[in-house]
Amino acid sequence: MWTRRRVTLRPYPRGFHLITREVLAALPELGQVQTGLLHVFIQHTSASLTVSENASPDVRRDFERYFNHAVPDGWAPFEHTLEGDDDMAAHIKASVLGSSLSLPVGGGRLTLGTWQGVYLCEHRDQGGARSLVLTLQGE
Repeated sequence: MWTRRRVTLRPYPRGFHLITREVLAALPELGQVQTGLLHVFIQHTSASLTVSENASPDVRRDFERYFNHAVPDGWAPFEHTLEGDDDMAAHIKASVLGSSLSLPVGGGRLTLGTWQGVYLCEHRDQGGARSLVLTLQGE
């Protein structure tokens, strides 16, 4: 079986947000897959995806603090500045974290670890709605 869906996420504020539920809600067919893969791709260059701890909100805040320290908005040497101080920093953060995830599916569910969740990493102050392409393959 192959299924593809495009999902538009509501605008999220800058930060790291669990979106596992939104991904699962978009794919009722996942329950039929005994063995497979779910590929999640974000169609943007200033937001990214990652998998990390899904229980403590401290983790999400610490991610944001770390990346803002490592790649500060408005860093003077940036040349790409027409879209605001947060734009080039957002591109770098998105490139480091990545635009896609491949997640295993087994027994009709994602086989994430106990404390793992799918994150939308919003790197802009006003990022807007974000589009995901979900591709499910399996049997």
